[in-house]
Amino acid sequence: MRVGFIGFGEVASTLARGLMGEGVEVYTCLEGRSVRTKELARSMDVQLCSNNQEMAKKAEMIFSAVTPSQAVLVARELDHIQGVYVDLNNVSPATVKEALKNVGSSDTVDAAILGSVQRNGLKVKIIASGAGAEEFEKLNGYGMNIEVIGSEPGQASAIKMLRSAYTKGVSALLLESLHAAYRMGIDEEVLKYISQTEGPDFKESAVSRMTSSFYHARRRSEEMEEVVKMLSALTEPFMSKATLESLVALADKLGKLDKRPANMHQLFQKLDKPDHQG
Repeated sequence: MRVGFIGFGEVASTLARGLMGEGVEVYTCLEGRSVRTKELARSMDVQLCSNNQEMAKKAEMIFSAVTPSQAVLVARELDHIQGVYVDLNNVSPATVKEALKNVGSSDTVDAAILGSVQRNGLKVKIIASGAGAEEFEKLNGYGMNIEVIGSEPGQASAIKMLRSAYTKGVSALLLESLHAAYRMGIDEEVLKYISQTEGPDFKESAVSRMTSSFYHARRRSEEMEEVVKMLSALTEPFMSKATLESLVALADKLGKLDKRPANMHQLFQKLDKPDHQG
């Protein structure tokens, strides 16, 4: 099996590492990528292509794992591919349909990751819909955890968007309330009593959600734009709009971070730094 990745961030590199461990040949293109991404790909001995078109000729399956704003743009680069095209991006059903229409292949997949790639690796739950979904599901034989939920593009991404409305909203509320508690010196106590309501594993989950939202604030804000776009056609997304505003404000305040905070206190200490950098 030969798999190519457009984009090589946390999601792509984690899945690539797992697939390589299962004997899959992995390709990517580093054109326009950051120094950090280039170093990561080279350290993993991923097979490099000069551009995405070259990669599409070599791979049997192409994964698009980029930021939401790039999903349609990268799809337009591939007006003819030999294999299956899998859109793994956190985008609305309308955006994924637009992206897949631009790909020169009838075997396209709307795929949505449900869970933490960082924690679960190759075994992270992925739901899929579209004409190429059953072909994509064959990667379960290489250690992945894919479930086909329908034949139409947009079905998987709709579930992902609605789930994101909930999870990102909860993360924003946790960050806001526990930051206030930290400034009052009672953050551990507040989290303890919330955990008694939510369940024994809630504390670990809450800290993971907050640090992830903190570290990926810019990308998460783009994802929430897609959520709001979808919900606006169906209902009045008051809470989702507020979540979007909080993520945009957080991203603007923090800029680009070099690493994820190790714990809740590091997160709040960084938030309270005057320059909010470093």
